[in-house]
Amino acid sequence: MAKIEEKRKLNNFRELIDYAEETYGDNICYKYKKDIKEKPATIVETTFKTVATKVRGLATFILNYEKEMKRIVVIGDNSEKWVEGYLGVATSGKIVAPMDKLLPEKEIESLLKRSDIDAAITDKNHLEIFKRLRDKKDNKLETIICMEKVDDKDVIDLETAIEEGLELLKNGDKKYSKVKIKDDEMNIMLFTSGTTDKSKIVMLTQAGIMANVYSIQFHVEITPKDTLLSFLPIHHTFENTITILLSMYKGGTVAFCDGLRHIVDNLKEYKITIFVAVPLVMETMYKKIQKGLAEKGKDKLISKMIKISNALLKLHIDLRKVIFKPIHEVFGGHLKKVLYGSASISKDTIIAYNNWGINLIQGYGLTETSPVLTAESETKHRIGSAGYCLINQELKINNPDQDGIGEIVAKGQNVMLGYYNDEEKTKEAFTKDGFFKTGDYGYIDKDGFLFITGRKKDIIVLKNGKNVYPQELEFLITKLDYVLECIVFSRDKDKTDTVLKAKIVYDKDRIKQLYGEKSKEEYQKDIWKDIKEINKNLVTYKHIKEIEITDIPMEKTTTQKIKRYVEIEKENKK
Repeated sequence: MAKIEEKRKLNNFRELIDYAEETYGDNICYKYKKDIKEKPATIVETTFKTVATKVRGLATFILNYEKEMKRIVVIGDNSEKWVEGYLGVATSGKIVAPMDKLLPEKEIESLLKRSDIDAAITDKNHLEIFKRLRDKKDNKLETIICMEKVDDKDVIDLETAIEEGLELLKNGDKKYSKVKIKDDEMNIMLFTSGTTDKSKIVMLTQAGIMANVYSIQFHVEITPKDTLLSFLPIHHTFENTITILLSMYKGGTVAFCDGLRHIVDNLKEYKITIFVAVPLVMETMYKKIQKGLAEKGKDKLISKMIKISNALLKLHIDLRKVIFKPIHEVFGGHLKKVLYGSASISKDTIIAYNNWGINLIQGYGLTETSPVLTAESETKHRIGSAGYCLINQELKINNPDQDGIGEIVAKGQNVMLGYYNDEEKTKEAFTKDGFFKTGDYGYIDKDGFLFITGRKKDIIVLKNGKNVYPQELEFLITKLDYVLECIVFSRDKDKTDTVLKAKIVYDKDRIKQLYGEKSKEEYQKDIWKDIKEINKNLVTYKHIKEIEITDIPMEKTTTQKIKRYVEIEKENKK
């Protein structure tokens, strides 16, 4: 592989849009369908130059508006307008607060009050919510900008705001040019997932996020020839930093997904080369492909072709895209690599994608770290690891045990300033020597690869004092071909004994294919046999003693993480 082209370090989003306009100007920055119901759909394309112009226009409008806007929420579907709103606020020097579009109204209301929000850029779907909250007068919300045109004199539409800002610039307004973004000043407020009372407000800087963007480029190559699909929640740091900011930095085109049901179609329509995903999507697609091959009786043929392909690779002949063309067609025929985070993917899945010629690159990080701390690279992989530390960051294991496992802690410009209005939680989040406590446990091998064993808060402490990392067991269970997802947790059997229990969600079609048509009770017995086989390879205290099976998916966050404590609470109430 050719050496990755290094781009110069930028300190804030103002520098980013200037650089993107100057470097990629008339290249396509964003593309999307004007109306997804239209057949054939009209594809709208926007250049880097146009995006930069619109961003400056909105920023100028914000700086000149009669009611001062200091802290502005941006909420809505993944779209070019969302990005224009986000960057427009950020480049004006105001504080931008991306918000999860799936939050209920009560939670939005609580977060508005806690973060002192005085303005909102919202899509039409959330407009009535923000109008109601503004009318309550018990918060600071005054100004509402809508991404779509609406007939409401008390709401500004985004296009009009941009046009007015551009007119001001044309007439010589200098407010935008005078804005200075400080490297160590809060520019972005992010809300961590959880219930309203427990969610924390993370304070980030543009300099910290851009430091992360700069470092990621040494792990992942994106060029102006690449097209990325934006489908993960855009308010989330992983999607925002990688798909939106890194692609702008490197000149890639972003296509906005029509919705989760349209991912496969969009991969093909937009000729996606880089896919930023979550493990659940990749595991699900892998299992569907395997199921399809088995149903057509082609699984043995594919196994033979993999052996031939791997032999050719040793001779530096790569024919995987030709040999496994039908599989590549599932992903649109142009996909080169998948970047994923939030959880690990099974070893079998990673090997399969690699055998087919699709490079899976894992990253690890948190909202508080802007977000990426470690990542694999195009050429450096270690199955089971979360990659190695990005440049310009420090990573170490705090208080490791005899196996080298301890809490993962990090330091760098990308690390948050702290939690808004919460000195106590901020103090708790850092070690005495200034390292951020991730709350994740793991170890670093001799070559610097990080292996995550589980969340600190998820560790199960048995009555005998032994620690069990549920993710380790979940990883083994999800390798079973028919398992879609699972969680492992503890249940007190009596005062002297704690047992490990697994809740398993199975694929009805796949289990039927493997074991025939049976009742749920009979499937329970089949699954229990497989669990006992897993137990044989584990030390006794890690044995799963009970299982609960279902074909109903578990509750998840917007980034498709299982709401572990919600599910455990459900089980404990039974």
